[in-house]
This record gives sequence, structure tokens and C-alpha cells, in this order.
Amino acid sequence: MAALSVGQVISWGILFYALIVASPAIADDTGWPVALVTLSFSSGLVASAAAGVFVGKWLDERGPRLIMTAGSILGPLGLVVVALAPDLVIFTAGWVVAGVAQSAVLYQAAFTVIARRYGARRRSAMTILTLAGGLASTIFAPVVAGLLGVIDWRTMFLILAGFLLLTTVPLHWFSLERTWSPVRYDDATEVHTVSTVVRTRRFWMLELSTLALAAALFSVTLALIPLFAEKGMSYELAAWALGLLGAGQVVGRLLYVAVPHTAAPWVPLTVTAGLSVGSLALLALVPGPPWLLVFIGIVAGAVRGAQTLVQGSAIADRWGTHNYGAINGIFAAPITLIGAFGPALGPLLAVATGSYSAMALIAVGLAAISLAFARFS
Repeated sequence: MAALSVGQVISWGILFYALIVASPAIADDTGWPVALVTLSFSSGLVASAAAGVFVGKWLDERGPRLIMTAGSILGPLGLVVVALAPDLVIFTAGWVVAGVAQSAVLYQAAFTVIARRYGARRRSAMTILTLAGGLASTIFAPVVAGLLGVIDWRTMFLILAGFLLLTTVPLHWFSLERTWSPVRYDDATEVHTVSTVVRTRRFWMLELSTLALAAALFSVTLALIPLFAEKGMSYELAAWALGLLGAGQVVGRLLYVAVPHTAAPWVPLTVTAGLSVGSLALLALVPGPPWLLVFIGIVAGAVRGAQTLVQGSAIADRWGTHNYGAINGIFAAPITLIGAFGPALGPLLAVATGSYSAMALIAVGLAAISLAFARFS
């Protein structure tokens, strides 16, 4: 569990947050628009969404060691392509390779491991894992910003690729099961399949609510740096604010543990959606001072942290752990796809509406839609 958690910190920090912090420096150096840089990154997340459907099924059938170790090798290869890319086409291709790796090493894959390994004890295990993963932006946002102060972005990605390879490959190879032990179910246990679950109204209410919530939280929290810059905050302080948002995720996941295990599965999603409406509205409307904006960002991070656990446990809480990987792969693919455009969605909406504050108000509306659907999930 410790090895899996450390792997999440490193993988999230390098395969996800590094680009979000580095995108302005990449745009300045290359002349590529920031929106296109983030869209290239989003292409990798689209690849992750598509690959995740198959990765979940393979994890159910074959065990995690080979798949997650392969992802730990593929990710650094993608980052090397990114670092050496002479143009946007090759830059995008590198993120597509890295995106396939993300599907095999980030939360979706790790949650499948936990659901199969821990069964009914999965909630505490998922919380431990995401508490660690929530530190990724806290650790790597300032590290990436610091590296960019002394070296160029290409060298930075080469260094991060080497670090990712040398740390996560042994972590996954030596800590994960090669194959799963057989699981026996008695006659009273209802075994759900992908086809039976996706035909239910409950599944689609859950899907729509989670999609809207993810779109709202990703579009704002991943655009926190330009949003705060628009309100007069310096780039360095805004980068630290993004890092502290990661610390807020840790708080949110601790609060999630406090939700009674006997609560109906729709309750955590409803509470999270309601809190999203409030925190995103504050980010949109409050002009300052900087310390207050940072505090609100931490609160929004706490909501996003809770949302990760709500999403990760949603399938198991409603339909059990049998076939979790395959069912969750279908469920998570559209959400990952929305997340794929999260880094680009904020800037694009800001351009369309005229400001990042207006973009955040649109996100408030999406969170309200999530709240409306949550009760029926």
C-alpha cells in the first residue's frame, strides 16, 4: 500500500501537474499558444480515457503487476518525446503516449487494485491512497516552478522522465500482485456485469451527475493560476496556491472518511456537488485579498479531493467489487474525457466569456446540474 501510494504521488506530479505549471513557459519559448499547448495535453487524456476501458478489463483478468509496470515505462518514453518535440504535432504525440501510460498507473488503475485486494475494506484503503496522491500538486507544482527558474522546460521534462522511470518501475513491479487469487461468491451474492449495469437508469444518473461535477471542478481548479493572476496575484504565488489546493484535497479526503458507511450511496455525491456550487461561486466572485483567495482555493481543493473518492467508490458502493475494473472503465471513460479538456476548457471558456471569473460562474452552473442529478444516482 505504501509503494502504491508513493507511485501515485510521483505519477500524478509528473504525468499530470508538471504540464499545467509549465505550459506558460512552453508557450513563451516556442511561440505556441497556451490553449494549443493545453489541448495537446488534453489529447493525452483522451487517449487515457479510451485506453482505460481496456486497462480495467485487463486488470480484472490478469492482475496489476505487468500492466502497471508497463505504464511506468511507457510514461517516461512519452515525456522524452514531449521534451524533444520540434513542433506541436510531435509534442501532441508524446502526450498521447503518456496518456496511455496514465490509464495504467493513475487512480483508475489503482482503485481497481484496491477494490479487488481489500473488498469491503476498500474505503479506508482508497482514502489512504488518495491522501498520498493529493500531495502530488503540493510537492511538484513548486518543484516544477523552481526548475523552470534555472533550466529550460525541455531539460526539465527529461529530468522528470528519468525520475519517473527510476522510481515507479520498481515500486510497481515489487509491490503488486502478479495474478489475482480466485474470489468465491455464494449463491446469495448478486454478480453484476457491464451489460446489466449500463442498462439501468441509476447508472446514467450517476454518470451525468459525476460528469457535470468533474467538468465544473476541473475547469476552475486547473485554471487557478490564470484565474488568480487575473485578480492581481503574482505567478509565483499563484503556483504556490495551486500547490496548496493539493493540500486541500488531503483535507477533503479526510472529511470523506467521516461520512457514515451506512449512508445511502447518493449522499456523498449530493454533498460534494452542493459544496462545489458554493466554493466555485466564491472563486468567481471574490476579488481578493490574496490570502483569502488562497484559502478559498484550498476549500475548492478539499471539495475536489472528496470528489475523487466519491467517483472512485461509486461503482463498488452500488454494484459491488466483482467486475469492478470493467464496469468502472466504462463509467470513468467519459469522466476522464471531460477531464481531458479540463486544462483547456478553462482558458477556452475564459476567452469566450471575456474573463476567468466569468468562466468560473459557468462552472457553478455545471455544479448545480450535478446536484440536481445526484439524488437519483
